[in-house]
Amino acid sequence: MVGKVVRSGVAARAPRLTAVSARRLLRAHADPVRARHTAGYFKTGKGEYGEGDRFIGVTMPQIRALARTLREMPLSEIDALLGSPVHEDRVLAVVLLGQAYDRGDEEIRDEVFHLYLARTDRINNWDLVDMSAPGIVGRHLVSRPRAVLHRLADSPMLWERRIAVLATMWFLREGETAPTLKIATKLRNDPHDLMHKAVGWLLREAAKRDKPAVVAFLRRYGATLPRTLLRYAIEHFPAPARARFLAARTTLVRRIPAR
Repeated sequence: MVGKVVRSGVAARAPRLTAVSARRLLRAHADPVRARHTAGYFKTGKGEYGEGDRFIGVTMPQIRALARTLREMPLSEIDALLGSPVHEDRVLAVVLLGQAYDRGDEEIRDEVFHLYLARTDRINNWDLVDMSAPGIVGRHLVSRPRAVLHRLADSPMLWERRIAVLATMWFLREGETAPTLKIATKLRNDPHDLMHKAVGWLLREAAKRDKPAVVAFLRRYGATLPRTLLRYAIEHFPAPARARFLAARTTLVRRIPAR
């Protein structure tokens, strides 16, 4: 089953499309100067969220172009590529997973979804999550139970929590805001800055679909939200409304006694 790919809707095998050949193609585009810059951007230093991640300096357009030529790679080989310590290898892998999901029948889509959830330890930076969680996890759960999102939201793993909230982006595209608000409620006081940005971003997007529901959320929790989260959420509100929410938060913070 893992070796299946889809060609014009029919399961087939493409044994020549391997993780080894994909890595070779990526390294033909490597740029050490770009790699150093990108490693800094993705916070790979000691104690940072991307600590230890390795980059070879391949751009996103180059990766997407390669993905089009490798679109029939078997899932077993995509899985092997996802296990690489090199960031761009994993980026290519999640792009290929997305392509497999887009083109697959229900059996293939279910397999991609379960492979993704089994490998969240390798989907371990914000770009990997953001480009894949909506179109794989969220899309798969549109007509299915969403309990897995709450399990992910409760995870001690930062990237699983980010997958939980980013997956709800697909529901927003379908006009459904309740899942985003439920996950935002669970994650509203997450300790990590990357989650403040993600939750605030999704609330901002939810407000485009159902602003009264987001305003109700902010009236209930806004004064206790992390400042970054709140600022992201209200970014597109009129200036007077932004000022009121920020003032309410500032007032509450000033009332909390210093320890």
